[in-house]
Amino acid sequence: MSKDNKNQNQKPHKNENYKSIIQEYIKKNSSKRTIINNLVTILLSSFVIIAIIPLSSILIEVFKNGVGALSFEFLFQPPGSMGSGDGGIGPSIQGTLIVVGLASLIGAPVGVLTGVYLSEYSSSSRKFAYFLRLFNDVLTGIPSIVIGITGYIAIVLTLGSFSILAGAFVLSIIMIPIVARVSEETLKLVPNTLREAAYGLGLPKWKVIWHIVIMGSKSGISTGIVLAVSRIAGETAPLIMTILGTSLFFSGFNSPVDALPLRIWRLASQPYPSAHEQGWGAALLLILLVLSLSIALRMFAQKRSMTFKSTT
Repeated sequence: MSKDNKNQNQKPHKNENYKSIIQEYIKKNSSKRTIINNLVTILLSSFVIIAIIPLSSILIEVFKNGVGALSFEFLFQPPGSMGSGDGGIGPSIQGTLIVVGLASLIGAPVGVLTGVYLSEYSSSSRKFAYFLRLFNDVLTGIPSIVIGITGYIAIVLTLGSFSILAGAFVLSIIMIPIVARVSEETLKLVPNTLREAAYGLGLPKWKVIWHIVIMGSKSGISTGIVLAVSRIAGETAPLIMTILGTSLFFSGFNSPVDALPLRIWRLASQPYPSAHEQGWGAALLLILLVLSLSIALRMFAQKRSMTFKSTT
């Protein structure tokens, strides 16, 4: 047999060896990646379960202790005498809706516009934008009782009475930095190609921001507003310093009003089992209100986002 035939017979044999080595290497790496992926998945799932357990236990405890207090009288009647177990939390529900709604009307637009400035206009004045972000972060970390004292000095003492306006003012201050931060980060996610395409069509900057950037980020902005509303809906300390609380229904924007966090705090501090049951019921109702608001805003934002995508 010639040398050429021997070389031809050896080459397929060598190629088969190389193929088997490569296949074995790929198999080992694939099994290693699969094991690591499974371990990471199990680890992350464990952390999710650890986070869900305390939240679920709180929700179950509130529902178990508070569902028995829910009734028509409890939802719509003013509080009865202390320790009697009569009456309800009607003024508290009304006051919460008014104060949180008015605070949202003040804080949400200011927060969104602040986020728009930091996202779209900060390049022209970087130093001012830096200090604005710093101030926003500092404001986020200020204790709510400090903001409540500020509202008491600035508004309550000036007007001479506790009022809804003072409560809405301090809650809006808590709300603004949350909405601003989420709005800024959401607006930055809009691709620059969309902005450039709009500029190429000759649209002014404000129209690009309103019709392209903000409309395309409604879902994220709505999420930030929901987070801020959820935060202020459960605040108690600022409301003690501003709206004081009362057993009466709404009588004017310059008058005291009750709120669910205040009513929960007062009911929990009483030594009567009936008061504690009503406190659990008020806590359950507050959770349901925040949950309903969150679901409604998300559905609205999702619907508008689908409409925006279909038109573009």
